[in-house]
Amino acid sequence: MTDLLHWAQLTWPEIDERRDDHIVGLVPVGATEQHGPHLPTGTDTLIAQHLCDAAATTTGALVLPAIPIGCSYGHGTKLPGTLSLAPEQLIDLVRQIAIWAAHSGIRRLLYVNAHYGNTAALLVATDHLRLERPDLQVGIVDWWRLDPAIEQELTVDGNDVHANRAETAMVMAIAPEVVRHSERNTADDLDRTGGLAFRYTATSLSRNGVTGRPSEATVELGEKLLRLTVDRLIDVVGQARYEEPPLGAADQPDEYSNRDRSAG
Repeated sequence: MTDLLHWAQLTWPEIDERRDDHIVGLVPVGATEQHGPHLPTGTDTLIAQHLCDAAATTTGALVLPAIPIGCSYGHGTKLPGTLSLAPEQLIDLVRQIAIWAAHSGIRRLLYVNAHYGNTAALLVATDHLRLERPDLQVGIVDWWRLDPAIEQELTVDGNDVHANRAETAMVMAIAPEVVRHSERNTADDLDRTGGLAFRYTATSLSRNGVTGRPSEATVELGEKLLRLTVDRLIDVVGQARYEEPPLGAADQPDEYSNRDRSAG
């Protein structure tokens, strides 16, 4: 166990003291969006922050400030509470965080994502970075993909999950006081996405913003999922500390070599 290091709580000399070729920065990536009638709009950020903090306490990773607003276009505008970036905005934000962290000596970054809708933008952002900044090492961790057992539990009540059994259980284990249990008990709704040719926003698919059966959530399930997820994330951080490109770092493409890197 080690002291939890939050970038935003350190002074600049304290960050400077931690310059290390093998320190890993963790960026919690969440969302602010409707989560049915029983979970708060900050659910995804809450989960991402908890996972990063728990892994950092064991590994000594540095936790950067969370990205609390992601790409939530899929929830539409009819259900109140959702705030969203455009995908292009999230792409640029992710790139800028990596570029500026590197100025402080943090060149290994994992974006720990807790919202499905962020994945495409994270992939594009890290595509830019791996081409433009081969001196940096950046990766994406979607928590639900860390272990097949996690994904299996997550999709028990549907493949297009949202505020469902597993996600609700995790929030019950992290912050039980924020769960509205009377609403949770009656919030179940079906996954209606199977067999569709087109994509739709939440209110075309769900009566209350939920996909799944949160009424079946338990603290025990939440604790089990958190243990498994944190253990796997610790493994990834351990690998990320010393991983090097198998054939060595690539040269920076000519079109970027003369650019001012601080401008991105």
